[in-house]
Amino acid sequence: MAKTAIKPKAKGDKTKPAVKALPEKKVRKRNQVKKGKNGGTLIVLIEDVAHLGKQGDLVEVKSGYARNYLLPYSLAVIPTDHNLRLLDRYKIKVLKAKEARIADLKVLAEQISRLTSLTMEANATEDGHLYGSIGPVEISKTLKGKNLMVEPDMVKLELPIKEANTLTEVPLSLGYGIEAKIQVLVVALQQTPVKK
Repeated sequence: MAKTAIKPKAKGDKTKPAVKALPEKKVRKRNQVKKGKNGGTLIVLIEDVAHLGKQGDLVEVKSGYARNYLLPYSLAVIPTDHNLRLLDRYKIKVLKAKEARIADLKVLAEQISRLTSLTMEANATEDGHLYGSIGPVEISKTLKGKNLMVEPDMVKLELPIKEANTLTEVPLSLGYGIEAKIQVLVVALQQTPVKK
């Protein structure tokens, strides 16, 4: 109960007694996670997450998925005003880096298109069958030797090359929808006969 201070009435005073004002109670506000319309947790994605969304999307996920995977691995943040401002700045940086990467890949595709064919040597039998095979790793290694930075996962070779003296067209997927093609010529190494 709140105590009130009552002034003694003076003779002839018809005012109400004064009530002492109490200090306002401090209310602590918790930063609770916002809930979506289906009862899940609303989060904003920092990175692209497969089967969930792109960077900057506001998505609703199960609370355990957000709490145990997305938030600890910095794939998402809780949508506060501060986090949304930081995300906008981050998206601008990522967009500039993506544009620079696309420009580099276009230059790489042009350099590859100027290359008429890629000649590779491999051990083969007299019939022209290779002892091994030429796959994406070998093609990538040869291209890197010519200062063309093509990773093995960019080489989209359906089947490995197993025959010598064949010209094979190999498609390259450099990323961001940039495609290139290169002609690969496999030449058999000359075997010197061993004298007994």
